Amino acid sequence: METATQPIDVVLPCLNEAGALPWLLTRMPAGYRPVVADNGSTDGSARIAAGHGATVVDVPQRGFGAACHAGLLAATSDLVCIMDADGSFDPQDLEIVSSPVRNGTVDLMLGRRAPQALSAWPAHARLGNIVLSAELRRRAGVRLHDLGPMRAARRQDLLALDLTDRRFGYPLEMVMRAAAAGWRIGEAPVPYYPRTGKSKVTGTVGGTVKAVRDMRRVLAAYAA
Repeated sequence: METATQPIDVVLPCLNEAGALPWLLTRMPAGYRPVVADNGSTDGSARIAAGHGATVVDVPQRGFGAACHAGLLAATSDLVCIMDADGSFDPQDLEIVSSPVRNGTVDLMLGRRAPQALSAWPAHARLGNIVLSAELRRRAGVRLHDLGPMRAARRQDLLALDLTDRRFGYPLEMVMRAAAAGWRIGEAPVPYYPRTGKSKVTGTVGGTVKAVRDMRRVLAAYAA
């Protein structure tokens, strides 16, 4: 079993998050190392991240899943966390998802979003999540209520899942494959705040539709 002093890499998929990164990286708790997977930012995000001491990974292949997976490959710690880089989560809450995995009681831990303001999680995005979570419970038998963007697991175990989606279906595929492999999957409430800057997914109907479409493609693949 790990001790609390061993560092944990935090993979931060990033696309034009210059406004959020300074606050986010200065809030990173002791014992956690930020790995910023930059997915083609044009606003200086990579430079800002490096200036705040983060490991920066250049990810030329566009896609949320591509950024997450590149960050996972670049990480070196046994236990890893994945978290959005837009300021919607406070890194100080990472212990909520990492502790159960570190203690060996859960294999994959997700943060169930607890909105701290109405604008943090728009109605259209919440509705899409409800529908997908219900499908996940029905198809995989996993009692989850949110495909939480903050999560933790063992790095080698995640790599062994052999995830193939490189778009917005990546988080769902992770849960589906983990469930199929018999993992213990849990969730716990994590405060969720309005993101910094313009949202590329949940803040727009178009972005939410793209995400839901990618995730439904993953569900269809497993149904087939």
